[in-house]
Amino acid sequence: MEDILRPIYQERASQANTLAVLLIEKKQNEGSATDTFDAVLLIIVKELEVPVSLKHYIYENQKASLHIVSEAQLKEWLLLGSNRKIVEWIAQGRILFDRNEYMSNLKNELREFPFYKRKLKIGLEFAKLVRRYMDGKVFFDNKHYLDAYNHVVHALHHLARLAVIENGFHPEITVWNQVKQIEPEIFKLYEELITSDESIEKRLELLFLASEFLIHSRTRFCASHILEIMEDQEEWTINDLLSNPDLEHYSVDLGILLEFLIDKNIIEEVKIETKSPSIYHRHYMVRKKLS
Repeated sequence: MEDILRPIYQERASQANTLAVLLIEKKQNEGSATDTFDAVLLIIVKELEVPVSLKHYIYENQKASLHIVSEAQLKEWLLLGSNRKIVEWIAQGRILFDRNEYMSNLKNELREFPFYKRKLKIGLEFAKLVRRYMDGKVFFDNKHYLDAYNHVVHALHHLARLAVIENGFHPEITVWNQVKQIEPEIFKLYEELITSDESIEKRLELLFLASEFLIHSRTRFCASHILEIMEDQEEWTINDLLSNPDLEHYSVDLGILLEFLIDKNIIEEVKIETKSPSIYHRHYMVRKKLS
C-alpha cells in the first residue's frame, strides 16, 4: 500500500510546511482504528487554513484516507482527548517522513507522558467526571433513571480514563481493557452496571454510592492543577478564572468543578460588597489547610 500512496505523500513531504508523515495500516479483522480503510496517511503540518483536511482514495479493491492536520489541532487532540484514535495512530503508525525528528520526539513524549502534562489532563478529565456525576445524580433524585443511567455510564468512562492517566498511560480506544489491568475495581463497577439483574434504580443507587467514594478519595490530587493556579493569588472572580490561559480548556466544566470543590471544603466562596445592599460579588479562594 505504501508504494501506491508514495506519490501522494512525497508531494507533501517536499513542502517546508510539512512536519511528519505517518502510515497506519489496517490490522487483519480489525478496522476500527482506521475507520474500515485499508490505510490511513496522517500528515502533520505547521499551519493549515482549516484545522483538518481530509481526502479519500481508492485503488482496485483497496481504499485509503489522507488526513492533513495542523500542529495546533494535533496538540489540542492530545491534550483534550477529543480524538480517541490519534494516540493509537501516533503510537502504531510507521514514520514515512520526519522533519527534524518531529514525530520521533512526539512518540517518545507520548511514551514518557511527562507529569506536568499529565496533571493538566487529570484536571480536565476530573472536571468532566464531576459534571457527569452531578448531572446524573440530579436525574436520579428526580427519578429520571434512564437519563441518570446515561450520565453514569459516561462518568464511569471518565473515571476509567482518569485511572489510566494517573498511572502514566494515555487512554486508548480500548480503555476498558486498560482499566481491567490497572484498576479492576472500576472495571467491576462498570460490569455490574451493565450486566446486573437488579432493577435500574437499584443499580444506580449502588453505583452512586461507590462512585462517591472513588471520586472523593482522589479529589484533592485530581484538582491539584486548578488549585496550584488559584494559590498564585488570594481571590478570583469567575471571569478571572475563565480568562486564565492555563484554565481555558476547562471551559463549561469550570463552574461545576468550583461548586464541587466548595462542597468538599477545598475552595471557599468570598462575599464582596456591591453598591446594592444585600447583594454581593462572589469570589473564590483556596481554603487554607488546618495546621
